[in-house]
Parts: sequence; C-alpha cells; structure tokens
Amino acid sequence: MKKNMGSADKIIRVLIAIGVFILYFTGTIHGTLGILLIAFAVVFVLTSLVGTCPLYLPFGLSTLRKKLKD
Repeated sequence: MKKNMGSADKIIRVLIAIGVFILYFTGTIHGTLGILLIAFAVVFVLTSLVGTCPLYLPFGLSTLRKKLKD
C-alpha cells in the first residue's frame, strides 16, 4: 500500500493510543466503551507502524509531505 501518513500524524495517533491504554488499565474507562476504545487504539498503533491509513484512501487524503524535486 502507498504510504499516506506524515510523521506528525503518526506521533499523534501513538500518543492518543497511549492515553487510551493508560485510561483503560487504570480503570477510568471500562466495559464496552473501554474495549471499543482499546480496539481503536490498536488500529491507531498499527496504522502508525505501517504508515498507511485505509480511511484516507477513498478520499484521496494524505498527511505525507511531498518531496521537492531538484
């Protein structure tokens, strides 16, 4: 897949995922909502590692900076 995520996008997603994990494991969020948010956090981490967001593809979005040609 073509990469479409910039470094700022990746960092923000990982920070949000860490926040959700902390809230879940401290018991602040729990139950169905907690499980749902953990699932989203895992998706955020995976998309950050791969560098591609499948939801960006149908809309043609990209947060990746374009390289300047010399």
